[in-house]
Amino acid sequence: MDPTNPLQQLLLRGLGTGSLVADRLRYVSQEWVRSGKLDPNHASALVEDVLRALRGDTPGLEEQASRQLGRNRDQLLQDLGIPQQRELDELRGRIDRLEQALRQRPEASDT
Repeated sequence: MDPTNPLQQLLLRGLGTGSLVADRLRYVSQEWVRSGKLDPNHASALVEDVLRALRGDTPGLEEQASRQLGRNRDQLLQDLGIPQQRELDELRGRIDRLEQALRQRPEASDT
């Protein structure tokens, strides 16, 4: 390894940090098991879930966050009074029907 290469240094520090976090997480979960705060059966699952999340291997979590973000966006737009595309389409349809009814009305009154 070249000590003057900043990319290698950054990579090693990142790997070291990830390893340190994993070790600390395992230690803390073992302490929780010893103190009775955490069920031993759940400890390993907790560690794996957190490590998976740190690695970015959580598509379900990402999907859930995306859905929540969408709901929050929709709620914000509604609070601001901005209509959704569906509502605009419905209004356009109603306007088209009214315009058509108005165009047909004078023809009926002319006869």
